[in-house]
Amino acid sequence: MFITKPFIRDRKIRFALAGCGRISANHFDALEKHVERAELVGVCDIDPAALEAAVARTGAPGFRTLDAMLAASDADVVILATPSGLHADQAVQVAEAGRHVMTEKPMATRWQDGKRMVHACDLAGVHLFVVKQNRRNATLQLVKRAVEKRRFGRIYMVNINVFWSRPQAYYDSAPWRGTWEFDGGAFMNQASHYVDLLDWLIGPVESVQAYTETLARNIQVEDTGVVSIRWRTGALGSMNVTMLTYLKNLEGSITIIGEKGTVRVGGVAVNRIEHWEFSEPDPDDAAVEQASYQTTSVYGFGHPLYYDNVIQSLRGETAPDTDGREGLHSLEILIATYLSARDGRRVALPLEY
Repeated sequence: MFITKPFIRDRKIRFALAGCGRISANHFDALEKHVERAELVGVCDIDPAALEAAVARTGAPGFRTLDAMLAASDADVVILATPSGLHADQAVQVAEAGRHVMTEKPMATRWQDGKRMVHACDLAGVHLFVVKQNRRNATLQLVKRAVEKRRFGRIYMVNINVFWSRPQAYYDSAPWRGTWEFDGGAFMNQASHYVDLLDWLIGPVESVQAYTETLARNIQVEDTGVVSIRWRTGALGSMNVTMLTYLKNLEGSITIIGEKGTVRVGGVAVNRIEHWEFSEPDPDDAAVEQASYQTTSVYGFGHPLYYDNVIQSLRGETAPDTDGREGLHSLEILIATYLSARDGRRVALPLEY
């Protein structure tokens, strides 16, 4: 990928945000923490109440459409916090307007759309940033370093559980929620960051076999599912996801069992290291207790750290941690999972040669 836009070193980087729903507050908070290097120059939403609240919260100019915001603002980066099924067309529109793109998860709901986003940003010479803030959590950073240092030896088995609660009222809160076109189900939407861990922590996936069901919610997509995974290394694993946990979010966890180590990171959102044991000591072991943190939010606290990498990338000080091609890794696993569940078969990766 060749970026043709010049680095921004002599002023604050200007951000604009499209989609002032649930996740927008995390972006506003993150930008406030980087006020010396970044500023918010526009927000937009088709919902007048959401837009009014965002303008009141940030003081940024408000726009009813993305078209209007692109025309009237001088943003360097446009953040897409809109319904997932809109990301592809909007990313192309933003790239063609010569702006960098930052998209919330999932980057798209269809494989071809994800590739289209990457291609459009390549053609425009702009960055495509895909938000993967959970990677920045202190707990997962420790696990990532343990994998990179090969402390596990050969990894044998991996299990991920996402046992959360999304009542019918959540899906009824907006007409796009729970639809195939704009949202995706429990895997695609709620558990997207956990699907990302399958590739980022463990490595390339060889194949998946999945079952999904809509057991209790009145929605098009699944509220519950399981997937068995085989990695190219031969490691085996599974992922169990449901939005039907009574009465509230219970667990977001990953367990890794290896030749020379076993780790479990649990809590409601991989925020607590519950087991950490290796055959050989390492200086990172002293950081285990400090890495765990309390949270009532499944979003974690990674957005400010994620923004730091974006800002540094746009200043020419580092490379993006999660660009569009990195985002395609988890999208490919998601699409393979849905194909497997739909067709009742094992689906091998890559999807295309």
